[in-house]
Amino acid sequence: MTAPSESPDLENMPGRGRLAGKTVLVIGGGSIGPGWGNGKAAAVVFGREGARVAVVDRRAEAAQETVDIIRAAGGEAIALFGDVTDEADVARIVEQAIAAFGRIDVLHNNVGGSGTGKRLDNMTLKDWNETFARNVTSAMLTSQAVVPHMEKSGGGSIINVSSVSSIRHLGTPTAVYSAAKGALNELTKNIAVEYARKQIRANCVLPGYIDTPFIRRDIGGVPSYKRKGFDSAEVYAAARNGLVPMGRMGTGWDVAYAALYFASDDSAYVTGQMLVVDGGVTSTCPGV
Repeated sequence: MTAPSESPDLENMPGRGRLAGKTVLVIGGGSIGPGWGNGKAAAVVFGREGARVAVVDRRAEAAQETVDIIRAAGGEAIALFGDVTDEADVARIVEQAIAAFGRIDVLHNNVGGSGTGKRLDNMTLKDWNETFARNVTSAMLTSQAVVPHMEKSGGGSIINVSSVSSIRHLGTPTAVYSAAKGALNELTKNIAVEYARKQIRANCVLPGYIDTPFIRRDIGGVPSYKRKGFDSAEVYAAARNGLVPMGRMGTGWDVAYAALYFASDDSAYVTGQMLVVDGGVTSTCPGV
């Protein structure tokens, strides 16, 4: 699936040094499958813009793949792995990044995902807790571990990847995921206010329908499109495209460049904000 020909070629856009001299810790910087996920694209964009990048993923090989791409383009990066819902793992990851680069200027939290709890009648406490752990606890733990280092170096930027489902219903049940992402938004706002005088900013990127390997993954051996009630990945993609006023899903690059704005000094006076990246979806409502 390709974007319209008039769309910018974000995958090959040259860097302009907007993160020169900065160190970025990307949580969830690998990809779940072939192609460009949001975290992988963001890590590569950060490296392209001159940052030193610590790429973290729970799968070491996924983190290393992203690092290899950054290095092949002349950038500086290291691969780290661990479970960012585990406090001890987070502490180790942050210390390894500090040992390698001496500082962390930007924390990019990209870990997340939905579970099985779509509606009140099929939620389980286990799924609720696991979904909140992935989407909220991970960001809390990484922020908690990184903020003291940002304070020592005079400031920084925290970027949390949320979702448009945190601010509106999208016509399909996503109760637990939406609740978790809504909580992430409010956590971000609180961090922003609490640490503003320390020059530590915190903002969210809210993607809409994005074409990434995540939407093509198998869940329990069943392709995602089948679980959604579609006959093929192509039909599923076309249905998602049709929901977007711009006529297409976004890509990981669209999300990555939104994150770049928050990572760079271009947003030096912006904190506690939610940047929607959705091709116009949240500007619409159901018609008749």
